[in-house]
Amino acid sequence: MSNSLGHNLFHHSLLAPAVLEHQSIINSSCIPGNALFQAQATSQARKSALTTKFRGGTLNLRKTKLPMGTHRVVSAFPQAVLAANTTSELAAKFNLEGNTELQIDVSAPTAGSTSLVHIQVTNSNGTLILHWGGVRDRKEKWMLPARRPGGTRVHKDRALRTPFVKSGTKYSLKIEIDDPTIQAIEFLIYDEEQNKWFKNNGENFYIGLPVIDKLTPNISVPEDLVQTQAYLRWERKGKQMYTPQQETEEYEAARRELLAEIARGTSIQDLRARLTNKNNTTESKKQLPSEMSEIPDDLVQVQAYIRWEKAGKPNYSPDQQLIEFEEARKELQTELENGTSINEIRKKITKGEIKTKVAKQLERKKYFSVERIRRKQRDFIQLLNKYAVGSVAEKTSVEPLALSKVEQFVKEKEEQSGSSVVKKKIFRLADKELMVLVMKAAHKIKIHLATDLMEPVILHWALSKRPGEWLQPPPSLLPPGSKSLDKAVETQFASSSDNPSYTVQCLEIEIEDDSFVGMPFVLLSGGKWLKKNGSDFYVDFGIEPQQAPKDAGDGRGTAKALLDKIAGLESEAQKSFMHRFNIASDLVNEARDAGELGFAAILVWMRFMATRQLIWNKNYNVKPREISKAQDRLTDLLQNIYRTHPQHRELLRMILSTVGRGGEGDVGQRIRDEILVIQRNNDCKGGMMEEWHQKLHNNTSPDDVVICQALIDYIENDFDISAYWKTLNENGITKERLLSYDRGIHSEPNLRRDQKDGLLRDLGNYMRTLKAVHSGADLESAISNCMGYRSEGQGFMVGVQINPVSGLPSGFQELLQFVLKHIEDKNVEALLEGLLEAREELRPLLSKSHDRLRDLLFLDIALDSTVRTTIERGYEELNNAKPEKIMYFITLALENLALSSDDNEDLIYCLKGWNQGQNMLKNGDGHWALYAKSVLDRTRLALASKAEQYHHLLQPSAEYLGSQLGVDQQAVNIFTEEIIRAGSAASLSSLLNRLDPILRETAHLGSWQVISPVEAVGYVVVVDELLAVQNKSYGQPTILVAKTVKGEEEIPDGTVAVLTPDMPDVLSHVSVRARNSKVCFATCFDSNILDDLQANEGKLLHLKPTSADIVYSKVEGDISRTSSTNLKEGGFLPSVKLVKKQFAGRYAISSEEFTSEMVGAKSRNIAYLKGKVPSWVGIPTSVALPFGVFEKVLSDALNQGVHQKLQFLKKKLGKGDFSALRQIRETVLELAAPSQLVQELKNKMQSSGMPWPGDEGQQRWEQAWMAIKKVWASKWNERAYFSTRKVKLDHDYLCMAVLVQEIINADYAFVIHTTNPSSGDSTEIYAEVVKGLGETLVGAYPGRALSFVCKKNDLNNPQMLGYPSKPIGLFIKRSIIFRSDSNGEDLEGYAGAGLYDSVPMDEEERVVVDYSSDQLIIDQKFRQTILSSIARAGSAIEELYGSPQDIEGVVRDGKIYVVQTRPQM
Repeated sequence: MSNSLGHNLFHHSLLAPAVLEHQSIINSSCIPGNALFQAQATSQARKSALTTKFRGGTLNLRKTKLPMGTHRVVSAFPQAVLAANTTSELAAKFNLEGNTELQIDVSAPTAGSTSLVHIQVTNSNGTLILHWGGVRDRKEKWMLPARRPGGTRVHKDRALRTPFVKSGTKYSLKIEIDDPTIQAIEFLIYDEEQNKWFKNNGENFYIGLPVIDKLTPNISVPEDLVQTQAYLRWERKGKQMYTPQQETEEYEAARRELLAEIARGTSIQDLRARLTNKNNTTESKKQLPSEMSEIPDDLVQVQAYIRWEKAGKPNYSPDQQLIEFEEARKELQTELENGTSINEIRKKITKGEIKTKVAKQLERKKYFSVERIRRKQRDFIQLLNKYAVGSVAEKTSVEPLALSKVEQFVKEKEEQSGSSVVKKKIFRLADKELMVLVMKAAHKIKIHLATDLMEPVILHWALSKRPGEWLQPPPSLLPPGSKSLDKAVETQFASSSDNPSYTVQCLEIEIEDDSFVGMPFVLLSGGKWLKKNGSDFYVDFGIEPQQAPKDAGDGRGTAKALLDKIAGLESEAQKSFMHRFNIASDLVNEARDAGELGFAAILVWMRFMATRQLIWNKNYNVKPREISKAQDRLTDLLQNIYRTHPQHRELLRMILSTVGRGGEGDVGQRIRDEILVIQRNNDCKGGMMEEWHQKLHNNTSPDDVVICQALIDYIENDFDISAYWKTLNENGITKERLLSYDRGIHSEPNLRRDQKDGLLRDLGNYMRTLKAVHSGADLESAISNCMGYRSEGQGFMVGVQINPVSGLPSGFQELLQFVLKHIEDKNVEALLEGLLEAREELRPLLSKSHDRLRDLLFLDIALDSTVRTTIERGYEELNNAKPEKIMYFITLALENLALSSDDNEDLIYCLKGWNQGQNMLKNGDGHWALYAKSVLDRTRLALASKAEQYHHLLQPSAEYLGSQLGVDQQAVNIFTEEIIRAGSAASLSSLLNRLDPILRETAHLGSWQVISPVEAVGYVVVVDELLAVQNKSYGQPTILVAKTVKGEEEIPDGTVAVLTPDMPDVLSHVSVRARNSKVCFATCFDSNILDDLQANEGKLLHLKPTSADIVYSKVEGDISRTSSTNLKEGGFLPSVKLVKKQFAGRYAISSEEFTSEMVGAKSRNIAYLKGKVPSWVGIPTSVALPFGVFEKVLSDALNQGVHQKLQFLKKKLGKGDFSALRQIRETVLELAAPSQLVQELKNKMQSSGMPWPGDEGQQRWEQAWMAIKKVWASKWNERAYFSTRKVKLDHDYLCMAVLVQEIINADYAFVIHTTNPSSGDSTEIYAEVVKGLGETLVGAYPGRALSFVCKKNDLNNPQMLGYPSKPIGLFIKRSIIFRSDSNGEDLEGYAGAGLYDSVPMDEEERVVVDYSSDQLIIDQKFRQTILSSIARAGSAIEELYGSPQDIEGVVRDGKIYVVQTRPQM
């Protein structure tokens, strides 16, 4: 047995259980709050410690040397194993390729030294990189050692990459390993020049590291010393968070270190003295009575745990922990000295009879609490909010605002000059403004500056060849009167009096040198320097499409008049918060009258304020009580509207959250907002600051408080990077921990000295925000506001008395105390339950009239914010969690989102679905993962829908107001995205991403997650990272196969699809961009499919996505054949011929009269089925308006005007003007019905037993007639028209019959393919089922249908493939449907079915579906009966026709109806 292998077996079989049990007590009693001794102690642990003897005191490792061969595969552990008593030995030698060889030497460590691995490659000419990591267990992920060779970089947080040092044809590399927990290193070698990987026969190279040999046998180390040594190791490593396995390994590494010292002659007494002295313990601990060692350590640990429990489970310091351990030992020693035996002591501990003296501690933090609240059982349907939200047309006409003096001046300059405008930007200067106009003519740049400042103005300026730099302008460019300074110029503005109606100060600068890219500047006026939010002004001379301000147009989709008024009042609002809040109060009623767009306008304005895009105070002194009074006025108005307008509550909550009780808003949101402000104000947008920004956006945690303090210490210590690491390490944050975040921090800070003052100021303010969130301070103040202070007050509230809110639910105060008590718990589950229970208890009060409604709203907002940050803090808790725990967290996050949403019906049904999934898992239902995946997909759809609603509602207002106020363009671009990501939806989406791969693996699901389902044709380009090409512009339609997509990237211009194995969030930046830009975007989980896509690099592919899959195929030829017109047509098909049908003299016929000359295949097939299918299959009664009726009606004298108009539009269409298609459809709807048509259709319908619409009144007939015309008009829908052009089908020859059927008010609708279309298996039926009418199945409705397969020889046993995730079902009362039935459907070589419309006489009702109460989902017996019946109907119809069929039908009251069938294409 090899040394390492033997150790592993011994370690796992003997040491691990005892050590884990042993440590669980110590953790509880001695070291709460760190991961090495993470608390696992319960009564069970206490009991196990009494009955388990520790057997790891002695290590006897047997070592054998394995002979090493060359380049080979070893079956179990391919490793090189060393004799540890030699200083250096050849570990392995491999032949890589030809005469290129790999040689590895490993130096064995002595006690306390490092292992040295020397890797050498000979006879190679490439650029070699070692791709490597440390190994503890072959099944675990690679460890990334802190000690690394120079030039090493971290690759994707999963491996290290170190360049070899080249000398001729030799490459060498030395790696030092000082971590004894690392058992081996594992690596590959990558040749960058040849893009080639060297492997060990397809596997990784694996080199086992030697262990210290000749440990003294049969010598044991007291367990308390091992524990102390382990604690010291944990401290040295930065107090990392360890898994239980890592804890065990650290514990044994500590033991080995002590055994090595004993082997060198150190006594146990010397070890104890050294260790206790190293921990600064008291003298009493150094002079322990030798007889105390008679007490078994496991009993001491249990007694220490009991003392800790009785003390109230305080958070002990390391010194206190050791003292407590020794106090427990003394108590047991006293019992022993009184004559109690060890066995009797065991029994007395079990009964709690050992006397102990311990004082109850102040229980501020309860890291070891196992308390849980008992949540009330609620029906989630009680949370349902269904409010019809709509915008109200503005009631008042607002005249366009007059141009300001500066705007008039600039407008005239534009009109006078023939030059093109490159940039035009307005900067606010308190109540004045500065306009900068950049114009380009020939090779000259002209810069016009104009301001309405009254005092003289001096421009202090320079030029830049790189953005932001200050370069001395050449003398030839200086305007008259300019004064040259060091790296700058000062030029006086001149007064303009060209137009007597206004006067402004202006300046013109002309630049002929095109090497300059911009101009930085500041202004000097009235003895004061004027800057842009504390930074230099900067004007860019170039045209940058991605950064250029968007054209906000005419404000469509906004409350434009209100936004114009806000923009006009901004100069007044800038004076102070008092002014801003009072102006907002004056505008609240106007916003209410404008509906949701009005409140969207107020929200956008307030958020621009909160994110410091607008000036907060401009040289105006206001007393705090005046600000408070103005704020009270605004929030009072908002709470009144909240009470009376429930449909706007979600927007009103967001406005209140932005305004806040103290003008500071939602501190959880401010964490995300203020980091952007810090980056912008201090010009530190890259490197570590950007990585921290991304981490904060993904999830903020208490670590961010430490990171912020580390940055402050680094800056205060004259940018000494060691100060940064000292603060991090002292607080348990290591490099590995920084890399472990979902958005890892890879870089060290690299800031400039000129940024010092600004950064210290802004980071100091930011620290207060971080502490407010992570200490629960904001929540605490909201709770205090509602619960009230005692009359004497506390702290800064001395002398202040606040009355508690009346009418709170019974027990609510205790519930809030529970929340505050647990606000800093490491394990967050109990806290989340408490927060949500508090929100549920509070909810009924928020919809009632209450004199303290505002305080209750702010409490609910604070609870909501704390739920979000708590979930983010709990991500680490879920890293190794089972699926049921992740599902439970999802239900908590979803409940929180539902409590904050106006229209939450879909969210409520998702919540019920998750509960159903959890029950299935608990009950051992084998379909639990399949069902949970459908709920997950539906939840994702709900989040995407919510994001799109926000974007539609808020983004137009942000763009319009942002352009009016000169807001930073990046802040405008990401406005809605930041709101979405800052809300509960973002944390919920992250949880879904954690669960998705688990469900896919468990349920054996498919290969794709389609985020943006857009059909696309393009050339395949393979890239490693989307980030690397995000600024590229492709000259032809491009399908990017990107190996890595983080979620923050932009999509390059020219990209029509992005396919990736990564799983970015559906609410991530790139996902939002893809949907908005109509770019196909999908995650592929199948490596074989990805390999095939990559193998098609450079080829032209056609992607056709569904909601759950992507079908792709090669396109012959080049992109010129797939013009925009052809792309709509979706492929290349052979030419087919059509026979034009004539009017046969009848306007209506019964099903018995259906022939190929009268109707299409759809009508004939349904007539053929009648009387031939089994009696239990229903066929609806049908009549038809045959071919030629449309042409006959059009030629009727009644419709002469319509006929002439159509002829004109057809000619227009023939000339390639495709806008005529919509006009033709609209014109067809103008047709009048000849009386003979009405009479014949009435007679046929009544004689066939169908209801005649006209019997219910003329209006009902008009509805039916409009439906008929819509079917005829669908001949000219874009998809159908381009499809016929593609196959050169004469569109004029296409004739449309109309099949008339009575609608069956379906419970379910289905589509059957009697040959499985995925596999081509003709022995297997494939079917899909939806709730309600079939339009959600065949139409473009999001989500998946229920799907199943059934073998034709076993029709009673359908097999489920997937549960439904479609959120919408369509239902209709008893009515008539008019189905398209053209002569262009089902032609050989042309799939024309589905191109044309079927139109019901009455509009369907859209119903949000609750699957958790649907019999088809929850009743297995019912489901099997229905699905089996559907399969048997399909089999019978296929047998009737003798060929595979595509069948549509419905289920009503358990009965199967078939409404149409056609040959399966």
